[in-house]
Amino acid sequence: MKTLLIKNAYVIDPIQRISGEMMDIAIRDGKIVDDVKNPDEVIDAHGMLTLPGGIDSHTHICGTKVNFGRYMSPEDMRAVRTVRKGAMHATSGYSVPTTYGNSYRYSQMGYTTLLEGAMAPMEARHTHEEFRYTPLQDCFANTLFDGNWFALEAIQDGDIKRLAGVLAWYLSSVKGFGVKLTNPGGTEAWGFGKDVSCIHDPIPRFGITPREIIVRMIEANEMLNLPHSVHLHCNNLGKPGNYLCTLDTYDAIPNLNEKRQSLYSTHVQFHSYGGTSWNDFCSKADEIAKSVNSKPQIVIDTGQVMFGKTTTMTADGPMEFNLYRLYNNKWSNHDVEMETGSGVIPVLYRRKNLVNAIMWSIGLELALLVDNPWQCILATDNPNGAPFVMYPKIMALLMSKEYRDKEFATLHKSTERRVNLPAIDRELTWDEIAVMTRSAQARAMGIVDYGKGHLSEGAEADIAIYPIDVNTTDPTRDYERIIEGFGTTDYTIKRGEVVCRRGVCTSGESHSTYWVKPHVSPAYDISTDAVFIDKFNRYYSMRMANYPVAIEYIGRNVCMESETSL
Repeated sequence: MKTLLIKNAYVIDPIQRISGEMMDIAIRDGKIVDDVKNPDEVIDAHGMLTLPGGIDSHTHICGTKVNFGRYMSPEDMRAVRTVRKGAMHATSGYSVPTTYGNSYRYSQMGYTTLLEGAMAPMEARHTHEEFRYTPLQDCFANTLFDGNWFALEAIQDGDIKRLAGVLAWYLSSVKGFGVKLTNPGGTEAWGFGKDVSCIHDPIPRFGITPREIIVRMIEANEMLNLPHSVHLHCNNLGKPGNYLCTLDTYDAIPNLNEKRQSLYSTHVQFHSYGGTSWNDFCSKADEIAKSVNSKPQIVIDTGQVMFGKTTTMTADGPMEFNLYRLYNNKWSNHDVEMETGSGVIPVLYRRKNLVNAIMWSIGLELALLVDNPWQCILATDNPNGAPFVMYPKIMALLMSKEYRDKEFATLHKSTERRVNLPAIDRELTWDEIAVMTRSAQARAMGIVDYGKGHLSEGAEADIAIYPIDVNTTDPTRDYERIIEGFGTTDYTIKRGEVVCRRGVCTSGESHSTYWVKPHVSPAYDISTDAVFIDKFNRYYSMRMANYPVAIEYIGRNVCMESETSL
């Protein structure tokens, strides 16, 4: 059993309510323990900022759409290249790097846990294969159900227990983690050449509305007692005036869980738009924040836009087509049989583009106007709003009004009339940044009890030591130091092993894939249901027996079992 002792660490751990205490952290066999005698290794943190490993609860790093983004943009793959160095593989790519590129760059920033935001069940093998080559982070995969015909039929029939059974079978079969809805009903309508304008439009063939899909999925999710809530990409992404649809959606969300939220609403910047067209486009982040502040059952992430080239990718096929018509750039759409769809298009966000400048402002406004940092998670919807390597700059913008004002002065001159950002004085604290980059994610994903997001005894020894002296660093003025410090850790520790030291990473072999297995009664075991089996074999291009992902396929893994009310 290997032992490690970290001495003189300046610890912030919001889950334990530790706010800047000088501590020693003892580790044995990958877990945090009370003490170790004669440790195999000692690290002196010299009073540097020490946090639990970072968690990205919504990113796109593995899977078929990510891989399509790679070969769709060879210029992106040439933009950043690194040669093999020691145990580090050669990498390439900026907005959609290779798997090793993603893993090293996240590790250099102190991130140890990643949630892939959207996995088509039928294409799960590809996602899991790429997880195995993301060696320095534990990985989870939200599983798409927005256009799943078996789920939609159960909702159409008003049979929530059958819906829960369908969700349970798919999640267990493809080794998924959470229920993801992307433009619920809209992507299915897109298969018929249509879309939905908001949550009250019936979708073709099924006659049910997005509102029914969202609410029933939440109810089924809670029946299964899953660790994570439903993870929602709202309807009408990226359209002027869509904030009304977002507010309407939030008003429909029931409060069904005492430990965590009932809904995780993702990349909310893209859903906080006012105006009736691009001519009067404006921010409505204040209205969205007001709604979130009154609803403890909702957690959001920001979907921050940053300026520069990136690649957008989503299961929202109609949205990507609309984006293609705006940019007239390369574009791809994809339909995944009876399940979902997707789209990919490269984009360039410009400071002097008024719409892009407003989008940049909205993400920051959300983070500053939502009162409770546990309800507002820092994310870029990587790579849609920006590549995740922009996180340190976003942290600095949120901690320093001086830096925000400096950046705002470079934007399109009409931006100030359309947003609230210049009037917001709030500057986030070290503790709030810690919440928004690891603690809130762990709670929202339901993985605190699995040792994630905190440094208490028995927790996974996932730790980030940043070269920042909190006592001598004023984040409101020293924003360049914040960017540099959060950009490269002195040490990133994964399960008690140093996996990255001052930007140099190891090969790392301690990562795991986490997946859920709800236990349902025989009456709702869909794998034995004759109607389900017959329809599956009739309409899918593969036999049901060949569909599940074998446990041997995903290597080291953690099965998160749950007892259900079915």
